[in-house]
Amino acid sequence: MHVRNTKSKSDRLVPLPQVTLLALRRYWQTHRHPSLLFPGRADPKNDPAKPWVMDRGGIQKTIKIVAKDCGISKNVHVHTLRHSIATHLIEHGLSLRAIQVFLGHASPKTTARYTRMTPQAIKNSALMLNGIINTFDIHWQEQNND
Repeated sequence: MHVRNTKSKSDRLVPLPQVTLLALRRYWQTHRHPSLLFPGRADPKNDPAKPWVMDRGGIQKTIKIVAKDCGISKNVHVHTLRHSIATHLIEHGLSLRAIQVFLGHASPKTTARYTRMTPQAIKNSALMLNGIINTFDIHWQEQNND
């Protein structure tokens, strides 16, 4: 997916999961707008010819409703999704550098703040390390001190 004009005024390409693409296509079939995927409500103060972009408050309200419907009682924000995906990607073995590019961070320190070391990530790290070491052809020999 091409993300344009981000907070840092840059563009970047980010992966879009297939299931998300299918959901967006289904949404588009019923909510077509000439220029916006998620339009906002009409504001009588604005130029009627200008498309109405959804405001941050609407997005935040939607996230809170979805979290509640999912049984999540924690205080959830849109930014929580960035932290969550970064942590899940770490758990599944994606490198910190790849996540840094994916999130559009200039510094790996910023990316490191987003991620959490979970028990699953620790377990996966141990499994990966063992997998790497097990590829070496190592034969231990007992020394006989007779």
